[in-house]
Amino acid sequence: MNHRLNYGAVGNCRTAALISETGNIEWLCLPEFDSPSIFAALLDREKGGCFGFEVSEAYRTEQSYIPHTNILSTHFISDEAEFTVLDFMPYYRAQNSEHYLPAELYRYVRRIRGVPRFRVHYAPAPDYARGKTIRNVGTEYIESYSSLNATDRQYLYSSIPLEDIERSREIVLEKDEFFLLSYNEKVIPVDIEREKLEYCRTLVYWLNWTNRTKRFTYYNDVIERSLLTLKLMSYYNGAVLAALTTSLPESAGAVRNWDYRFCWLRDASMSIETLFKVGHPGVAQRFMRFIQSTFTADRDSFQIMYGIRGERTLTETTLDHLSGYRNSKPVRIGNDAYHQRQNDSFGYLMDLIYQYYRLMPGSLDEIEDMWEMVKNILSTVTEEWRKPDKGIWEIRGRSRQFVSSKVMCWVALDRGAKVADLLGKNEYGRWRREADDIRDDVMKNGWKEEIGSFSQAYDNLALDSSLLLMEPYGFIEATDPRYSRTVRAVKEALLHDGLMYRYNSEDDFGMPASAFTICTFWLIRALFVIGEREEARRLFDGVLRCANHVGLFSEDIDFDTKELLGNFPQAYSHLALVNTAVLFAEEDRSLTFVRP
Repeated sequence: MNHRLNYGAVGNCRTAALISETGNIEWLCLPEFDSPSIFAALLDREKGGCFGFEVSEAYRTEQSYIPHTNILSTHFISDEAEFTVLDFMPYYRAQNSEHYLPAELYRYVRRIRGVPRFRVHYAPAPDYARGKTIRNVGTEYIESYSSLNATDRQYLYSSIPLEDIERSREIVLEKDEFFLLSYNEKVIPVDIEREKLEYCRTLVYWLNWTNRTKRFTYYNDVIERSLLTLKLMSYYNGAVLAALTTSLPESAGAVRNWDYRFCWLRDASMSIETLFKVGHPGVAQRFMRFIQSTFTADRDSFQIMYGIRGERTLTETTLDHLSGYRNSKPVRIGNDAYHQRQNDSFGYLMDLIYQYYRLMPGSLDEIEDMWEMVKNILSTVTEEWRKPDKGIWEIRGRSRQFVSSKVMCWVALDRGAKVADLLGKNEYGRWRREADDIRDDVMKNGWKEEIGSFSQAYDNLALDSSLLLMEPYGFIEATDPRYSRTVRAVKEALLHDGLMYRYNSEDDFGMPASAFTICTFWLIRALFVIGEREEARRLFDGVLRCANHVGLFSEDIDFDTKELLGNFPQAYSHLALVNTAVLFAEEDRSLTFVRP
């Protein structure tokens, strides 16, 4: 199967790297997720920069994660010799109980057998390769920086002679060696023993994190890998990235190329709720604090998305000097979608806030701060729900009355009313009445008897995968004939060769050409709850085969080749995978919980 996006991801909740199946680092931003790239061969093979190993054709490679961790192993094997490269970013709890998450990446080269030989290809291209790279070889490290920005510097330490790395001389591996790429010059000695210590501490952190997760007899491996991936995309302050990359296209050569290194309220709320359900309440607490901080900074308005530090302005520009992934231009940084109105975002957030109130023992000040935010959100929803918006898919053309947006506005008011009940705030009954008005409006204007289904928008007869979300958020019962008819109509219109379109009507960029990964998982859940469980499991097993070699999913999948497309790895895809897999696990009564 042709995946092309055959990368493993390593990170430490501050930044992350994508490493090819042959051990080449082809995407890394320092010091943080949304910083300019150091390596971006993913977006331009010639200019982008990379860091890997050149071996003879006698070698083959195998790549996998160290079980239950986000440490990546790339195994080089020939008849005569064998060695492994272990890639990781240090991440563990320090003595002061704060997490240690430096902007650095270790590459531990472990000799296994024989006398391996390789050359190191170290070609950083800092600042998105916008300038010329300047490199200085010192006694302790190789320093690099861009001619356009001398303040951002990178330091490569190694047990291998630095001149041999710089001149790409052949290395004869007679013992274990290491590399450390750091955003900061180190103030303590860096040697192989230090590397081993960092490795062991990071290994134990990930093993402990995984051990706190609910376990399932069925599909546990794919659930665990998805949860580890979601954790990888959680910035340490609580924000959650939609993906680690920018400008990977929805279809090769096309222009649907966006920067996903930001925190969307919708995506993040869904990711956090998934982690919350499987045993990680801490991530929910941190996310709530992040959202509260954005609210406290500006009570007047909410955005659909923020920078990972709460930034509100995410100006979109293009990097025209980069050729793009498989020549798919433009390469964009920033995302102008932050201007958009997407009324559905509040529903996902309020659903999570309701879970927080119901299940989390927050302090009095946290509960009161959150209540102020709830009132502000529902005031906004009450004012906005009748207005057209851009919808869940951020369509950049004209605004419409999208059914899924109305449904999620109902969710926001429904959950707000439930929060008010929990707090004994009886004077907020108007939220329940407003929710009832939305339900009546959707039933009147969203249901189209001529197609036997709810439609994408009030003014059209198009079908849309987001309609499948009406049931899981409680807007309609799975037993309601209108829902089962909608599920079957959406399946008939949008399922193609085991994968789902988001919609198949023309938008401002033409006709969608690839499957949207999360939508296939939504269909599987919908079929499951309306009783078509055998078909649901068949589709689920089929989409699992589309994962790459280490179990990661992107945003999109090519219908014909099953090639992964779009930004990668995608939080949306992995959270939906977990929620869908849990359905089958619970069906088989296999749920077990392993306490720390």
